[in-house]
Amino acid sequence: MRYCLALDLINNPALIAEYERYHERIWPQIEASIRDSGITSMEIYRIENRLFMIMETDDTFSFDRKAEADAANPRVEEWEALMWRYQQALPTAKPGEKWMRMERIFAL
Repeated sequence: MRYCLALDLINNPALIAEYERYHERIWPQIEASIRDSGITSMEIYRIENRLFMIMETDDTFSFDRKAEADAANPRVEEWEALMWRYQQALPTAKPGEKWMRMERIFAL
């Protein structure tokens, strides 16, 4: 299954550059948590301060199970808190919501 998600960064060039440096080599525990959840491929793109993530998953993946596993993993919680220093929710996000799933409106 493919999922596309969006999130904004704080619109500050220095913070955006720092955020990108963290993603040049993510922490090994973060990569493991992503792979262990059933995500087989993940890419993040940026235009200005808008982020776009594409995730490919296997049949074992569930957003709910991923959230539960993340909440139980102190290293993932640490990473998420650190990344939140650079991120900001989309204007329509609910309280506490970060990455928002996008709806596909066209396919060729």
